[in-house]
Amino acid sequence: MRIAMWSGPRNLSTALMYAFAARGDCAVWDEPFYAAYLAATGIDHPMADQIIAAGETDPAAVARACLGPVPQDQPLFYQKHMTLHMIPGFDRSFISGLTNVFLIRHPARVIASYSRKRESPTLPDIGFVQQAELFDQVADQTGAQPLVIDSADIRADPRGKLSALCAALGIPFTEAMLNWPAGPKSFDGVWAPHWYNAVHASTGIDEPEGPLPALDPAAQALADQAMPYYQRLAALRL
Repeated sequence: MRIAMWSGPRNLSTALMYAFAARGDCAVWDEPFYAAYLAATGIDHPMADQIIAAGETDPAAVARACLGPVPQDQPLFYQKHMTLHMIPGFDRSFISGLTNVFLIRHPARVIASYSRKRESPTLPDIGFVQQAELFDQVADQTGAQPLVIDSADIRADPRGKLSALCAALGIPFTEAMLNWPAGPKSFDGVWAPHWYNAVHASTGIDEPEGPLPALDPAAQALADQAMPYYQRLAALRL
């Protein structure tokens, strides 16, 4: 099974990738389209030159690899995808060959976290609009509503929500998903030194989050723009 987990940045996406990697029966791929996205857009991201140099910049080649042989001949292949990487012009037809899941997080939390790593994010930077578009595309292609899971629910009950996700995917849950060793991982993207400090310090899913963060007026306006897209998918979450 090829599992495509679609989220924006700062959505618990790396921790969830670590959880699936910890199973022992699952190969993982960290943001397959990141280099292609940067090469095509020229957008200024931290470590952009290194990411482009290290990755595959042909989106068609990346798509073929998403559907190709699973690394290490594992039965499961977990692909951590960023919705913002699916820019217009990238052929999305490969998505119908994957089992697609949508990971969401409240916009206020995303923006507060993202802004600590990259200043002044825009709506396209945080992926909510693209996530809704991809959700609709998967639903149209497959004729079924894709799975949606909220990071807040996972943090509130890691065992329960990961068990529910595995059941919905038709795979067994294993306790190994709840813990992993601290530190960098061999499958981390080259961008990990900038983005993954917190998850590298972790050994499992974090504790439940507290109250929503206070945002400055510009960040709050951005959160208000993103909220309808979040709320639409949140109503469909596991």
